[in-house]
Amino acid sequence: MKPHRGTLILVLGILGLVVCGPLGIAAWIMGNGDLKQMDGGTMDPSGRGTTNAGRICGMIATLLMVLAVVALIAMVALGVLGAAASR
Repeated sequence: MKPHRGTLILVLGILGLVVCGPLGIAAWIMGNGDLKQMDGGTMDPSGRGTTNAGRICGMIATLLMVLAVVALIAMVALGVLGAAASR
């Protein structure tokens, strides 16, 4: 059996929340893959809780990053529209 990477996934998920959003994507993808391997019996299942917590942190980090990008695009669009309307 392969050893689990639960601690790494949890650290990536937390860093995705706090520091750098794209790390959340990595935690989400790695967490999904590891949980599938745990279900298949090829990875040590003792890190399931840590892996799942990291995956959830990664999901939240990714969602917050997407919302921030959408808000930034909306602010730029409103700025451009406001500048065009003031002419």
